[in-house]
Amino acid sequence: MSSPKSWITAAIADLLLILVFAAIGRDAHARGDIIAGAFATAWPFLAGAAIAWAATRAWRAPLAIWPSGAGIWVGTVLVGMLLRAATGQTVVLPFVLVALISLGVFLLGYRALAALVVRASRKRQRSV
Repeated sequence: MSSPKSWITAAIADLLLILVFAAIGRDAHARGDIIAGAFATAWPFLAGAAIAWAATRAWRAPLAIWPSGAGIWVGTVLVGMLLRAATGQTVVLPFVLVALISLGVFLLGYRALAALVVRASRKRQRSV
């Protein structure tokens, strides 16, 4: 099990990156009121991420790409799209693909960077 600090940090990173995804989308489509609009766009994905965190028990290894990162990524998009559809929000194939790619880059990308940093740090410690 990871330390509380690492899983809280990872959960906050996921939350912020989902909000960034929503804000970029709102800004790209000139939908106005980026801050409130980003929350309106993001809430289904944030709910999806919370459910995925619980389903994968990501707090055990929050920075692991597999299964935590992949589960959170897929769960965020899947539940997010289901909630969007259930609440009458737009769910079209191009948006689903953009969400899959963007959230994949965000949610898996920082975990991959963290793994590289940890690996480099361990390598440096062994060579000392």
